[in-house]
Amino acid sequence: MMKIQKTLAVVFMVFFLQIYSSYAAEPIVVGMSAAFKGATGGLGIELYRGSMAYIQHINDTGGIYGHPIKILAYDDGYNPKPAIQNTIRFIDKDNVFLLYGYVGTPTVTRMLPVLKSREENNIFLFFPFTGAQPQREPPYNDYVFNMRASYNQETEGLVHNFIKIGRKKIAVFYQADAYGRNGWNGVRITLAKYGLKITAEAAYKRGLTFTDNLSSQVRILKDSGADAVISIGAYAACAAFIRDARDAGWNVPIANVSFVGSEFLINLLVRAGQANGKDYTVDLINSQVVPSYEDTSLPAVREYRELMNKYNQLPPADLIEQGYKPLRHSFVGFEGFLDAKLLVEILRAMGPDLDKKRIKPVVEGLYRLDIGIDSPVSYSAKRHQGLDRVYYTTYRGGTFIPLKDWSQWRK
Repeated sequence: MMKIQKTLAVVFMVFFLQIYSSYAAEPIVVGMSAAFKGATGGLGIELYRGSMAYIQHINDTGGIYGHPIKILAYDDGYNPKPAIQNTIRFIDKDNVFLLYGYVGTPTVTRMLPVLKSREENNIFLFFPFTGAQPQREPPYNDYVFNMRASYNQETEGLVHNFIKIGRKKIAVFYQADAYGRNGWNGVRITLAKYGLKITAEAAYKRGLTFTDNLSSQVRILKDSGADAVISIGAYAACAAFIRDARDAGWNVPIANVSFVGSEFLINLLVRAGQANGKDYTVDLINSQVVPSYEDTSLPAVREYRELMNKYNQLPPADLIEQGYKPLRHSFVGFEGFLDAKLLVEILRAMGPDLDKKRIKPVVEGLYRLDIGIDSPVSYSAKRHQGLDRVYYTTYRGGTFIPLKDWSQWRK
């Protein structure tokens, strides 16, 4: 009788371990809708690569309580309709644990009503690559957790620094959609605090490429007498604007917000400069929402560089265009890396019981979390944005360097 009991106990234990191992091996699936192709495709690719460098590291060291993390990625081409369709698919068909790393204001702002309409599913969007206001304000702020500073904060800093050096006639070049208008409004609001107005504005249609001619937009802004420009756009269009401005002999400082994709912007300008015998990289300012990936005094930067050298995980082949050349390091990639670090900390804080209903209270309870950048991350029920700091860079000597002193552009 004892032998039978022992045998049954062993069989039961083996069966239990098999079931547990099977359960533990189930991945935590997060859904990512982004542009992986077209004029802004590099943003989605590098955000994915930066995220995966950290996620692969976590998976290789045991995952989250035995669960590996999996990014399920779909391309939306930086267009609202596919982003909405992808979101519905993630929730209704793929049963993802959460949404993560969406790229762009026109896509994110249009999918927000889907989250609200499916509130009972307890699906939240984490760390979208956009600083727009709609996901930071009612009625949608409850469904989104942002890591980065807002476009209002980026444009406020740019305007403030230009005014400090006597450049008060500020023009705006922007993408004609929710993204561009959000940045445009941020500039307008800050200028109004100084009793000023936007000097001139010119827009372009989303999807414009570097080969397009923007001389008419340049002419509008130049003829206004503006002494500085703030661009709210994607890298191809902003690079084309800079090229055409310099070709027109207009050498005022031109600033871009973080979404531009600094390395993609510079690569286009460097290649054009080599072809035309000009330097299109001077007098440029970029605001950033993460520290420089060159600042190895920061633990997260050292870790990012180490893991990017170790892992090189591109998105699935069907999502990217043939011949894409990955960036070694980038601000976009580093942001994706920090997004993944923060995601891992959140999942760990949930404990072994990974219940979607617990996501919101767990995240809202995070306070002064250290992710290795000397800026702690905090959330609360009233605040779904983890970081506020904005950094400024300029391009010099073949690299982006921190911009501490703007006096070189003083009028």
